[in-house]
Amino acid sequence: MRSAFDKLISWTGLALAAVLLVAGGLLTWANTFIGDQVHDQLTMQGITMPEGDALSSLPADDAAALKPYAGSPLDTGPEAKAYADHYILVHMNAASEGKTYSEVSGEYVAMTPEQQASPDGQALAGLRQTLFMGNTLRGLLLYGYAFATIGTIAGIAAIAAFAGAAVLLALFALGLWHSHRARVAEAAGTPQAVPQPV
Repeated sequence: MRSAFDKLISWTGLALAAVLLVAGGLLTWANTFIGDQVHDQLTMQGITMPEGDALSSLPADDAAALKPYAGSPLDTGPEAKAYADHYILVHMNAASEGKTYSEVSGEYVAMTPEQQASPDGQALAGLRQTLFMGNTLRGLLLYGYAFATIGTIAGIAAIAAFAGAAVLLALFALGLWHSHRARVAEAAGTPQAVPQPV
């Protein structure tokens, strides 16, 4: 009876280990696929992280966030986030004096056609276009960062799945060993000793 129960538990553990191995394989594939896609898509943009004067002209906190990547090709999620938040956004805020695209666009739309055609109106239209393009590029870069983060999480989950499978396989082997001992003891008519609490 005990031998059969041990076998049932052991084979259940083996089935769970198989599920974890499949999950680990799929998560590893997701990690690799996402990492390759993010790298390839960012590399195609041909962006080089700022260095030298481009860094020294930034506020100290922003320059410090970009310094580890200075001069390198922008091809990873963390670089994309740093460039979006500490370079593009800083220049957008400097150009618009902290106003958002929505605020600048609202000001431009509220103008009469004559005001829009004036030099001030044209300057505001140019700023509106600059903020629109900046927001678009920031959004794309931050999407790249989000996908890169998902890929990283998939990689960590894959490691956890493989570790869980390894533990279950070890328990499966121990369960079969214990089942064999119980069967031998039952066949001999010797009750197994119950472990005493320490």
